[in-house]
Amino acid sequence: MDFRLEASPSGTNARAGMITTEHGQIPTPIFMPVGTVASVKAVHQRELREDINAKIILGNTYHLYLRPGLDILRKAGGLHKFNGWERPILTDSGGFQVFSLSSNRKLKEEGAYFRSHIDGSKHLFTPEGVVDIERIIGADIMMALDECPPGTSDYDYAKKSLGLTQRWLERGWKRYKETEGLYGYSQAYFPIVQGCVYPELRREAAKHVAGIGADGNAIGGLAVGEPTEKMYEMIEIVNDILPVEKPRYLMGVGTPANILEAIDRGVDMMDCVMPTRNGRNGMLFTRNGIMNMRNKKWADDFSPLDEGGPTYVDEVYSKAYVRHLFVSNEILAMQIASIHNLGFYLWLVAEARKNILSGNFPDWKRMMIENVTRRL
Repeated sequence: MDFRLEASPSGTNARAGMITTEHGQIPTPIFMPVGTVASVKAVHQRELREDINAKIILGNTYHLYLRPGLDILRKAGGLHKFNGWERPILTDSGGFQVFSLSSNRKLKEEGAYFRSHIDGSKHLFTPEGVVDIERIIGADIMMALDECPPGTSDYDYAKKSLGLTQRWLERGWKRYKETEGLYGYSQAYFPIVQGCVYPELRREAAKHVAGIGADGNAIGGLAVGEPTEKMYEMIEIVNDILPVEKPRYLMGVGTPANILEAIDRGVDMMDCVMPTRNGRNGMLFTRNGIMNMRNKKWADDFSPLDEGGPTYVDEVYSKAYVRHLFVSNEILAMQIASIHNLGFYLWLVAEARKNILSGNFPDWKRMMIENVTRRL
């Protein structure tokens, strides 16, 4: 994997760059649709490619390990061939999912013991084992196994957790360097900066991660219960330390405003389930604000979903029609909303990139923050 920095104008820490993998190029800043179980919910691969032009999608190691399982993925020739997605893929290590299973997991020095949410069977994720699993999945970018502490953790727990994450990183990095991809192309490995909301822990973690010398680096453990301003503070602290010549990935964040604020602080890559999850529940994001499609005010509004904005499905479907689908519990509503929201997120980061390259990002961002946080 290669990363080339193309612009970093004054007045902001925002950057524009280009990541090159053997499955294609990724212009940054970029938003990555989440395809947890080898599928972005309610969206065809054709729609990801053609309608919203996604450059990279995510898969999740925990879920793919449990189902369809490693034997199937290996026989298929990896996730790209299994799901028919020929562009880059990033896989989470599964650490966050194991963290979410708080009543069904135990963290020990050797790794994370957990029970499957599917059948209750017992499993162990070790730093080395997760590298081996991600080799079989075959993602272009693999994440290191970490512990993701809650945003409300006290200092002692956060420090202990960070120590475990750092020791796991050393072990995972060693296994990564000892092994190779299984399908004829290389795979990058990103360490994850943890440390909760404590500046000294975040600095320690960022220095440790920077010292690994990986192809890129991630910022984890944010948007997990801490105040939004704390999240922004931690991003600033970490990005002051992480190397400028490597891409920076902010994991699991967030709203359109979060995306813009993260870009302004030097983040290159982001993902979140919000556009699809909220879309399936009737929330649509537009360049003019946020809409609840179940509201009666849209019942006789025959204008496009994002009037005057980018078009994905908007030129075909009106607000009134999409509201009708939602109140009728029609499955098509979820598909339209998911494609629309993903398209909007991809449009937003593409516009951010254009304004970074033109040197107009600070003014454009101020205008967009006001628009995208408005409730319509």
